[in-house]
Amino acid sequence: MKSLISEENREWYRQHFSVVFSDFYLFEELLGLKNSDLDAQAKKYLKQLQLDHKVKVENGQLSTTSLSQGQRKRLALLTAYLEDRPIYLFDEWAADQDPVFKEIFYTQLLPELRSRGKTVLVISHDDHYFHLANRIIKLDYGQIEYDKT
Repeated sequence: MKSLISEENREWYRQHFSVVFSDFYLFEELLGLKNSDLDAQAKKYLKQLQLDHKVKVENGQLSTTSLSQGQRKRLALLTAYLEDRPIYLFDEWAADQDPVFKEIFYTQLLPELRSRGKTVLVISHDDHYFHLANRIIKLDYGQIEYDKT
């Protein structure tokens, strides 16, 4: 049964999404996360995101956010991972990544999210990786040019 989004269920609906926008904001504290094992999980993800040599986490606090733009975006991804929501949206996430980590994002991180049953939406111009998508919707000036599964 479909249910429409209304004022009564809007917040519930929003809580299904983890989003990293291209113009993200990064907090030094991992806010709003209710996980008793937060630091341990964050350390695991920092290693996976190749940031464990630059950033430490203690009591939900990041040791630094003074990093390159690509590394800061990885910290934003860390927060999205820790939220552990069913739907992930990445808006040009890989644009600031070096070629090596861009490859890791598309070939390891996104498939891992999908294998955990997550819905993953990626807004990207990285046509080199389009073949990895389950579905491609191409927009041209806000109009759907094609929709291919």
